[in-house]
Amino acid sequence: MAGFKHIQAADAAKMMQKMHVTWVDIRDANSFQQGHILGAQRLDNTNVNAFLAQVDYQNPVIVCCYHGHSSQGAAAFLAEQGFDTVYSLDGGYEVWKLACPHLCESGL
Repeated sequence: MAGFKHIQAADAAKMMQKMHVTWVDIRDANSFQQGHILGAQRLDNTNVNAFLAQVDYQNPVIVCCYHGHSSQGAAAFLAEQGFDTVYSLDGGYEVWKLACPHLCESGL
């Protein structure tokens, strides 16, 4: 799958400090509600069209899943939709919550 890059949690956290990042979380609703990356939007097949219609394609997009595998397919899809810069978070939320607990929140 091409068109996206991989990013480590520490590098993504640094990027968040420097610029606006659009976070996309593709995990199930219950997992998202229990905890997710600060400011992340949950994305699935029911809301992807609305997301594509309202998001700024020039902001970097980082896709998060559980362990960094499923996010690669979603990142490739988003890159194909015309986003300038798309990343897949290596290690997913499981690594993120250990590396950056201060950048996590719960609820919807």
